[in-house]
Amino acid sequence: MRPNRAVRNGLSCALAAVLLFACSVPPTTQEHLVDIHLVALNDLHGHLEAEPVRIKGMSDAKPRERILGGIATIGGALRAWRSEDPQLLLVGGGDLIGASPALSSLWADEPTIDALSQLDMRLSTLGNHEFDQGREEILRQQRGGCASIRPDKACKFSPGFSGAKFTYLGANVIDQESGHSLLPPYRIEQAHGIKIAFIGAVLKNTPGMVSAKGVTGLRFIDEADAINRWVPEIKAQGVSAIVVVIHQGGETPEPFDKQACSQLSGPIVDIVKRLDPAIRLVITAHTHQGYTCDVAGRTVTQGASYGHMLTRIQLSIDPHADGLSGKMKAIQAENVLMDPQQYIPDPALLALVQQLKRRSDALLSKPIARLAVPRVSRKMNDAGESPLGDLIADSQLAATRHLGAQFAITNSGSIRSDLETVGGSANYAHLTTVMPFGNTLVVMSVSGAQLLALLEQQPRMTENPLANGSMLQVSDGLSYRWDASRAPRQRLLRDSIKVNGIPLDPQRRYRITVNSFLAQGGDNLKQLRQGTDRIDTEIKDLDAFGNYLMTSERDGRPAGKELTEGRIVRIH
Repeated sequence: MRPNRAVRNGLSCALAAVLLFACSVPPTTQEHLVDIHLVALNDLHGHLEAEPVRIKGMSDAKPRERILGGIATIGGALRAWRSEDPQLLLVGGGDLIGASPALSSLWADEPTIDALSQLDMRLSTLGNHEFDQGREEILRQQRGGCASIRPDKACKFSPGFSGAKFTYLGANVIDQESGHSLLPPYRIEQAHGIKIAFIGAVLKNTPGMVSAKGVTGLRFIDEADAINRWVPEIKAQGVSAIVVVIHQGGETPEPFDKQACSQLSGPIVDIVKRLDPAIRLVITAHTHQGYTCDVAGRTVTQGASYGHMLTRIQLSIDPHADGLSGKMKAIQAENVLMDPQQYIPDPALLALVQQLKRRSDALLSKPIARLAVPRVSRKMNDAGESPLGDLIADSQLAATRHLGAQFAITNSGSIRSDLETVGGSANYAHLTTVMPFGNTLVVMSVSGAQLLALLEQQPRMTENPLANGSMLQVSDGLSYRWDASRAPRQRLLRDSIKVNGIPLDPQRRYRITVNSFLAQGGDNLKQLRQGTDRIDTEIKDLDAFGNYLMTSERDGRPAGKELTEGRIVRIH
């Protein structure tokens, strides 16, 4: 039997008694098993409001649009479930903050941290986006205080910031100076007299996904090795179960609510297979997929992203069984949609969001510029180019052309949403939702040969050409063609690469603009680390974007198109 979904007004104990999550506390079975209830939240990214999402479940013939999420809705669901079991444990899968909408990012994500603390979250693994602002900001978010690399945002929503009331975990994030993990590798929680250990880890290639400055002095080791290293110590403390919470995941074509799905693929599968046998439950994240799967006899879960769903998990434990492996008798998991129509919003969290909106509206709603189209899409075409990618790259070139830049390149991963408008005009909220990272623009010189190697390294050039892998977005001044029918690493048509209409010269030096993330080798594009004559302009990408939109309107040619410029052309 699967966990029930509590209805808007809650279930009476009489009704709930016949369901899996009974009202009695502690819940036990006739065999004297103890049921421990967990709820997992991953990849929230500071999404505090409900929003439209297209989603397909087992009972849906095709995807349908629904309004889901919102921190107040999540609070309402947890309140209903805690009426059934007050000792329910809420845990996080990382990326709870970072790449956040303006409602959170304007205030250094402190409101999101505070909201999660109000939800009585007990712990969360680190995610790669927790490193967006560097290790010192991670420690501040954990411990509190106002000394931040973002002084214009930190402690501005409220005069003091006390830090997260939950514990961040990171078994595989090692401080190179001390040789110890930056934050605790594990935490032991207790419910109904049962000790449950949680080990946290983040994907080992985090340094390739964040600014190099953000991970200076840190080493990211293999996830499975780091997790297994702590199992003997944890066993010695008399726990009845060990749960892994890891910011790494996979993908499956199966619906989010399919039980024991079997088609999971991706990096998490190998990690799970190498874990100590004592670990039976792995809560995952990062890929923004919803699934509850079986991998090599272990339960592996993920609850999509942005608070659209929570993962409910029940562990049935025999505390009297011999040995850790014998105590875990059953695991049941279910992804539950966070439908605002089903759960009474948590009053305190609803008030927090309303206060945030009032405080933010004056800045967020101020029109910046009128666009030529109502919406500019970030969706890439078959060639790997998007209208919004064109527009952003052009804005970065315009901001740095006076420094000799000939073209600009940006990564599609830095573009987090479509550029929307209200009444035809974009405002600050729209821009910060599109570009929430606060990167600066860096001008550097690279050789034609380095540029060629950079373009050939893109996922569609090296992997499946039909995949949704990221592609670099290029500004006016750079164009090329590629052939999807060719073998990997041979798809780029080298003779087609042109800079301002002139064929690329491998020996020539070119001045290019990239964001600070790419300049430091982000997305594993190490060629850009070799760039010379570097100038960090200290111009924020967001400012360059806003100025470009305003200048375009002022000059009588509002920016934005529905179609791409055709700078990247795919043949066959």
